[in-house]
Amino acid sequence: MANEVITPPAPPVTQRAPHLRRVLGRWDLVLLFVVAVFNLNVVPSIAANGGVTVWLWIISLILFFWPQGIAVIELAHRYPGEGGVYLWAKEVFGDFHGFLSGWCYWTNNMMYVPTIMLYFVGVFVFVLGAGHESLADNKSFALTASLVLLFLLVILNILGLGVGKWLNNLGAIGTFVTAAVLIGLGIVIWQRFGTSVTTADFRIPANPRFVLNSFGVICFGLVGLELASVMGDEIESPQKTLPGAVAWGGLLSGLLYIGATLTLLIAVSKNDISVLQGIVQAVGHMAGRVGVGWIVAPFALMLSVSIAGIGSAWLGGSARIPFVAGLDSYMPSWLGKVHAKYATPYAALIVHASVSLILVVVNFSFTGAGVQETFQKLLSLAVVLQLIPFLYMFAALLKIAAGDSFARGRYGKTTLTLAGFSGFTTTGLGIALAFFPAQQIKSLFSYEIWMFGGTLFFIGLAAFFFFIYGRRKAARKLAAAATPAPVL
Repeated sequence: MANEVITPPAPPVTQRAPHLRRVLGRWDLVLLFVVAVFNLNVVPSIAANGGVTVWLWIISLILFFWPQGIAVIELAHRYPGEGGVYLWAKEVFGDFHGFLSGWCYWTNNMMYVPTIMLYFVGVFVFVLGAGHESLADNKSFALTASLVLLFLLVILNILGLGVGKWLNNLGAIGTFVTAAVLIGLGIVIWQRFGTSVTTADFRIPANPRFVLNSFGVICFGLVGLELASVMGDEIESPQKTLPGAVAWGGLLSGLLYIGATLTLLIAVSKNDISVLQGIVQAVGHMAGRVGVGWIVAPFALMLSVSIAGIGSAWLGGSARIPFVAGLDSYMPSWLGKVHAKYATPYAALIVHASVSLILVVVNFSFTGAGVQETFQKLLSLAVVLQLIPFLYMFAALLKIAAGDSFARGRYGKTTLTLAGFSGFTTTGLGIALAFFPAQQIKSLFSYEIWMFGGTLFFIGLAAFFFFIYGRRKAARKLAAAATPAPVL
């Protein structure tokens, strides 16, 4: 055994990347960042833990979000191209780490996209008018509405980013409008009636268990600046366009998050905030106090558009990961196919949407969980899987800065070291704290089984595709290439 030679996996047989169209301009990217990063659906579950979460937002913005922006700009400059977190980890740490990073980024969105669908249902029922709110907890209605929205998003993204980006842009506009209405009403309420929020609400509670879960969700809520780089070959002049778009998108998203959290705390008691409908409830509560109750339905409609844009951005962006992995031969090669007419990775999009739908059905049908608990369980596992690629991203900054042959890219060695250390530490803490259950979880045992089992399951699948499937596929291709042609 001591002399046994361990053969590493065969190098991937990379196919030539199909032509992708560069259709994303600077303001498309700014709006993409806002709609991808600023997701109102995570604010209620965070604000439900009280004013202390405002400090968590500020800490996360400084220690995680700022380093994330530096990492995206630096790594996209050094390693441009399609793939983003997949490509960066692959270039810095090797093929397996690149695949694992991309795999976690993709599979997390299999959980996250369903939470967006469920959140859409919880908000859209308010568009239907008073008396329909209970539909949000109806499993049949939630599944049907989720299926319809998912089908629409897949079709738009198959038609291409040139079409799909307009839903992203409309979603960003809806985000700005809903955030402005929410914050504006909060200011009016505060000026007229004051607020019940006290300084005690901003202190760490005696039982911080639920607050700890919020930190992981906050870090999760701040990801998204890397999304455009996953579509690097579809950006117009990426070296010139990306840095400014990251700066503007990051600044706007951070301000909106803090403003929305404070406003929600002012409007609704933390004990009354519902995970799925908290934002609409807050607006309805405030609008009723100032005599503009009619605004609830239009607000819910604009928020629904925003949520659809979020779903489109993450569905379309993360589907590029299995697309690139299919080209690298670590996954079935048909995942690397593009549509003959629209030049989009249609196979990867369809697979992504199908798995997302299956996960929702499984949680509803076999776990007995309600809509809110299903939402929280999917969100928490998505947090863990989403943050794993960020460990690689920040570790890449540290490795680059520590290299003997360091050459300055966008930033110097000191900036990369500080950003890498801060981001890596914060990301690791966010992953660990996601295993603390939120208030909506009824069974601690089933939650931990779901979290640990789900994490190990998806990492195990990554190892299977890389070390077993990828090796066998590469060996078959090499053998086929070495087989002499028949003599006629």
